[in-house]
Amino acid sequence: MKILFALDQHTNAGSIQAVANYVRTGDELGHEIAVYGQPDTHFPHLRFSSDVSRFDYVVFIIESRLGWISGLRLTKILNAIPRKRRAILDADGMYNRSVSVNGYDRNHPSDNDAVYWRAFYGELADKILQPSFQPRERGVVPLLFYGYDSNAVRNGNGGAGKCFDIVHIGHNWWRWHQVSAHLLPAIERIRSRVGKICFLGLWWDGTPSWASAIGLKDAFQVDPERFRLLNIDVRPPIPYTDVISTMSTARVNIMTQRPLFRELKIVTSKYFEILSAETIPLVMLDPHQAELVYGAAGRELALDGNLEYKLLDALHEPAKYKAVVAEVRRHLAEHHSYRKRVQEIVAALADA
Repeated sequence: MKILFALDQHTNAGSIQAVANYVRTGDELGHEIAVYGQPDTHFPHLRFSSDVSRFDYVVFIIESRLGWISGLRLTKILNAIPRKRRAILDADGMYNRSVSVNGYDRNHPSDNDAVYWRAFYGELADKILQPSFQPRERGVVPLLFYGYDSNAVRNGNGGAGKCFDIVHIGHNWWRWHQVSAHLLPAIERIRSRVGKICFLGLWWDGTPSWASAIGLKDAFQVDPERFRLLNIDVRPPIPYTDVISTMSTARVNIMTQRPLFRELKIVTSKYFEILSAETIPLVMLDPHQAELVYGAAGRELALDGNLEYKLLDALHEPAKYKAVVAEVRRHLAEHHSYRKRVQEIVAALADA
């Protein structure tokens, strides 16, 4: 099968790492997978093509906004590929009706906005895919999309030579409530017993000036003074090619997830990247959700409840957690490999 992905490409955000794995794994399985557009040196692991008619299916990967998809580029795709051979990966749950979590995180600012998105999706593609275990909307196909690349796994020498005790990689996009209410207070209680801590990503150093103008000030809410008082280093984002190696510079890595994604049980690439790094991964998920992805051993990696105890335990008992990580990796290799993901998307697209 020949599959063309169309997405808004970023070196330090979104689904680009997963798409690179689809291109590579597709070659191994005899499928041609490419990204719509011209070759770009910023994405060395991608195959690009603008010859839309060569492909059997086009999959639009939509993450939060539609502006990139308009204009002549879209017209070219729509003219070359009929609707029945077009699909959407609804990566951010925008096809759902309005969902608000604790009055904070939401997928749409209004019901009218939700209606617009759903209508646009309906015109654009015949099939809606969502990386969720339990899509809420009728007709949406569950397709986790993101996977585990066992070839990227790093196995090193434990804590020796580490730059940080704790690292968090990810942008401040609907993260502040979880970080400020749960993670930072836990770190404060044990700060004197922990070494260097670093947050890497956009918008941890302040709310962007344009956030209010687009009605998304809450999404970027942050208090940089909290980081300063806790002596937490805040650094810019890194390209997707450096995520796993950067995670590996820390003894412990923490994965947070925006409340909306937890509510909709949406999976992201970070679920799997953090297990490829040479680190102890702790995920701020409830144990049930951790088990859904990682298997029974994954409950031990859930950073839920007594956060400070779990953080200190991981730092002080690395051998115990190394055994847990090994078991989780075995589960991921069996159930969440990119070979399996490519086979799943091929089956989903071919299913009339």
